[in-house]
Amino acid sequence: METYTPGLHLIATLHSDKADSLDGYSGFKALADELTDTYGLRKLGEVYHDFNPGGFTGMVCLSESHLSVHTWPEFGTVNVDIYLSNFQRVNNGTVLAIFERIATYFEAKVVSEHQIIR
Repeated sequence: METYTPGLHLIATLHSDKADSLDGYSGFKALADELTDTYGLRKLGEVYHDFNPGGFTGMVCLSESHLSVHTWPEFGTVNVDIYLSNFQRVNNGTVLAIFERIATYFEAKVVSEHQIIR
């Protein structure tokens, strides 16, 4: 019988003054595609939406779980939610690496970060 190994769920709020990256999803989608390929994650589906006059939401559903981002350019705010299970491999380091790449993409500082093992 297999034993369940809890995975890392990271939820964070970032602050960025890089308005062009906060306004629309196209650049972030390219990053999310690159990250899923780089880390060997299996994308099951994705939804992105640009808001008027700016900001976007993006959700990538993975066989390992999910990655989501929501931006508010008027406040310089980015909310990030990443969870990867550890079903067939330990992905905790991958969660942290993806988060670092997202923060770098937005040239953001971390306002708050919560890590939950579940």
